[in-house]
Amino acid sequence: NKNKGKDTFVYRTHDSPDMERLDTFSGFAKRFGHAFDIENENTISKALNKLMEDIQGKPEQNVLEQLAIRSMAKAKYTTEPKGHFGLAFPHYSHFTSPIRRYPDMMVHRLLEHYLEGGKSPDAEPWEQKCVHSSEREKRAADAERASIKYKQVEFMSLAEDKDYEGIVAGVTEWGVFVEITETKCEGMIRVQDMDDDYYDFDQKNMRLVGSKTKKMITLGDKVKVRVVNTDIDRRTIDLEFADNDKKKPRARVIR
Repeated sequence: NKNKGKDTFVYRTHDSPDMERLDTFSGFAKRFGHAFDIENENTISKALNKLMEDIQGKPEQNVLEQLAIRSMAKAKYTTEPKGHFGLAFPHYSHFTSPIRRYPDMMVHRLLEHYLEGGKSPDAEPWEQKCVHSSEREKRAADAERASIKYKQVEFMSLAEDKDYEGIVAGVTEWGVFVEITETKCEGMIRVQDMDDDYYDFDQKNMRLVGSKTKKMITLGDKVKVRVVNTDIDRRTIDLEFADNDKKKPRARVIR
């Protein structure tokens, strides 16, 4: 029993982030003019919380929030009190809404058990429930993202035919993800459709580099795009970089 000598309880834990990922995130935050110091590990969580406050209401808010989430370890439920990095707490649990979260019910039951003078129960059955709850939480989050994406694709299929300002929210070897600033919807420009050059993927710096022109497309870049295709079944929005000098007709396919 890993909790031998301790009373069994249900905690919400959040491990420290991967420093290499955090360093990359810090670099991109600076591209938007936001200082984010990671030199002192003891103050990273406070610096991150301050950054999240500073970007509220700004065009880059959603992109930086998503990048921060990707840089962080996943929070989970467990019987091991490992602390919560994001909140900078050495121990953390919550019991805010027993109707909404089963782990909250577990916390209520354990508190009631201890208040009535009960002895610490075996941790293993509770740990199994924690693992189950963490898995269900992930499934719920995935379903939420899928439903939001569905409505975004539906909305953009009816959106005005025009050029949109956006921010590069992701770069991969097969495409560039752009979040449209006006609608907060994210679409992708496929590398195979970028016919002005052959682009190499620089994974370390999260950017595409043109082999001939040396043109760089980097995470956080401000760009102009337009919608060329929406597919509700696949929940995808296909974009292309806008060419203001020669605007090509848009052949939008809606499925």
